[in-house]
Amino acid sequence: MQTGLVNILIDIALMTLLTITAIGIMRSRHLFATAMLSGIYSLITAALFVTLDAVDVAFTEAAVGAGISTVLMLGAMTLTRRSEKHAVKLHIGPILVCLAVGAALIYGTVDMPPFGSIEAAGFNHIVPEYIAGSRDDIQVPNIVTSILASYRGFDTLGEVAVIFTAGIGVMFLIGRKRREDDATETGPKAPGDEA
Repeated sequence: MQTGLVNILIDIALMTLLTITAIGIMRSRHLFATAMLSGIYSLITAALFVTLDAVDVAFTEAAVGAGISTVLMLGAMTLTRRSEKHAVKLHIGPILVCLAVGAALIYGTVDMPPFGSIEAAGFNHIVPEYIAGSRDDIQVPNIVTSILASYRGFDTLGEVAVIFTAGIGVMFLIGRKRREDDATETGPKAPGDEA
């Protein structure tokens, strides 16, 4: 009973920090602060995943969300100004769409079984297959590893391809910006200057 109360208090604290960080991201006009707050948001989300016993997802969130994404944002910032020129106007349409989608998602969770319930459909159908397959077919002792590397291998490969593509895109943008900066510093060449 005591452990359950502590877990609930930790979840509430983490959700409060997530909310405060999200508000900070929305209110910030400085791009560096926004990039750093996004990394902090990912780290807090990773901590929340750990409290939900999803350590593999927490590791991925920390590595991709807080690590690679923050580095890519900082790299992209070299191509932009340090802060926004003008304040963003508040549009009611997107707010209404977000509220409607949020309400639909909350409504969709009403029929879900309680968290960790043994009667959940996943525990009765697919989970026993994964456990038996990990032991008999794949012969990997860690079930999470066998699922990520075998059953969800193409999904994992797709995620790696997306991250690789984003990194290559940022590298091309940064390289193009540097070439443009070098060209503006040297100026246009006169017709007789070619060697």
